[in-house]
Amino acid sequence: MRHFLTATLACLIALPAMADELGTLNPEELTWQSMRDKAARGETSMTMCASGYMMTKSGDHATARAIFERCAEAGYTGAMTWMGQLDNNGLGGDYNPDAAAEWDRRAADLGDPVGKFNHGLNLMRGHGIGKDDALGRQYVDEAAADGLLVAKRLQGAGYDLDEVTPDADNWKYAPLF
Repeated sequence: MRHFLTATLACLIALPAMADELGTLNPEELTWQSMRDKAARGETSMTMCASGYMMTKSGDHATARAIFERCAEAGYTGAMTWMGQLDNNGLGGDYNPDAAAEWDRRAADLGDPVGKFNHGLNLMRGHGIGKDDALGRQYVDEAAADGLLVAKRLQGAGYDLDEVTPDADNWKYAPLF
């Protein structure tokens, strides 16, 4: 028994030194902070990228932005459209329609239906990008062909942007002259 206690005590004394050599022995895995830390280290995964949605919906836009930005740069198109939403509404950063339009364009170029729809809206409005109604409708049509219901709804309304835009946002899309 005495040898057992001596061996146990020796292990307990050595454990902190082993933890330093082996890294964190029981790391956090699914906490918000662990997701932010992973993004800061340049890691991405489907789980981490999806966690940005929960964070932005809870109001933690800074954390959502850090995660979505990392995921978008890694090629996740859903994260690109979320970056567009954050930039277009000044969430977790400044209101930046140019950056929002660029995120939507990138997602559209990679074939994302939401990216196509958003890029089409931006083109039709001239919001964050030069106005081109015909090209904007083309992107909306592609999104509709991909099965995006809101794009089909816009088509059905004769491309009337009021069909998909709340009245509260009219100030944002008005001409600046």
